[in-house]
Amino acid sequence: MSDVVTPPLDEAAVAALSADPETLLAQCEAALLGRREELPASHVYALARLDIDTPLPIDDAPERTVLDALLDLSHRVRVAWTSQEVALESIVSGKTGGCPEDCSFCSQSSVFDTGVKPQPLLTTTEVVRAAQEAQAVGASEFCIVYAVRGPDERLMANILGLTSAVRRSTQMSVAVSAGILVAAQAEALARAGVVKYNHNLEAARSFFPQIVSSHSWDERHATLELVRDHGMEVCSGGIVGMGETTTQRAELALELAAFRPTETPLNFLNPRPGTPMADRDPMTPREALHAIALFRLALPWTLLRLAGGREIALADLQSAGILGGVNGLIVGNYLTTLGQRPQDDLKMLRDLDIPVRALQDVL
Repeated sequence: MSDVVTPPLDEAAVAALSADPETLLAQCEAALLGRREELPASHVYALARLDIDTPLPIDDAPERTVLDALLDLSHRVRVAWTSQEVALESIVSGKTGGCPEDCSFCSQSSVFDTGVKPQPLLTTTEVVRAAQEAQAVGASEFCIVYAVRGPDERLMANILGLTSAVRRSTQMSVAVSAGILVAAQAEALARAGVVKYNHNLEAARSFFPQIVSSHSWDERHATLELVRDHGMEVCSGGIVGMGETTTQRAELALELAAFRPTETPLNFLNPRPGTPMADRDPMTPREALHAIALFRLALPWTLLRLAGGREIALADLQSAGILGGVNGLIVGNYLTTLGQRPQDDLKMLRDLDIPVRALQDVL
């Protein structure tokens, strides 16, 4: 694994930038929309430190705040760097519960008494049927997801067999999410035709030891390097609202940006019973919107997908998130929690006059 270099934090420069939000936002706009350049680390850190309630009144919007200006810029950057469309994704867990890792946010960990019981693997027939149904409603990608530390020999055989079966039975590309990889596994997945691999960094390197002790951030980072080095697309994001500072959110965004991820799932902590974070308060909607804008401006090219916990964190402001830089949604239920009805998401997008990309189905 190559040495990890987190972009340094120049406290004096960041403090000066965040103290003048109007100038900071103008500089970000000039870089991202004028010169089509990515932001320097100092500006990403400064965006995270902004007081989002500071007024920035203009003639036709006297109640305008820094957050309003952030979301407006993020939306324009999303359209300029990606597209008008929003991509929808549906999640069903192929292997639920029984994970030996101690991720403090996760109800699938066997370390905690969360009430989530291990489930058997789905059969090839079940997976192929689900893939064919997904293709019938317009899916172009099918992702096989497992709650594991990493695949053993038996699970690798299962993944490779399912990949082959889905490719034979459909015209869709195949993606996989199965935890930490070694080089031989990454090579086998790429050779089998896996197009994209999902492995979230979850949190900034400086914060990660506070939420997981059974494996390291560097192990996750090494897996993403293997994914990239073997020609698969990187899908990686994280969870916000776990107690990290806003500076650590910026650190995570910058660490993710180094991988040029094709897709970045943004999750919001939904405190689960039995986990160490069960009593933590969820983010407020305005904090969640600030995080959305931060990740969009730090990763302007990515498919930024609102994922788990969005209904809890954003509440009635989900449409503001869509108009604040998001171009992907997970619809329906999540791996172990209930989500908003897909029909409600589709209505929200219709009301916002936002076109929908082909449904991507995750099993």
